[in-house]
Amino acid sequence: MGAVVAIHHNPDISSQFARLKARGKASLSALGAAMRKLVHIAYGVLKSQSEYRPQGG
Repeated sequence: MGAVVAIHHNPDISSQFARLKARGKASLSALGAAMRKLVHIAYGVLKSQSEYRPQGG
C-alpha cells in the first residue's frame, strides 16, 4: 500500500499521520487521511507538470 510507505518516507504525510495519531485518531482513520493526501499530491504533480517539493511541515 502506497500510503504506508509514504508514512515512512514522505515528511509531509509522516507529520500529518503523527499529528492525527497524537490527537487520538484511530490508526486506520489516520491512514485514510494519508491516502487522501497522497492522492492530492499525485494530482497536483500531474496537473502542474512539475516536480514534487515536500513542505517539510
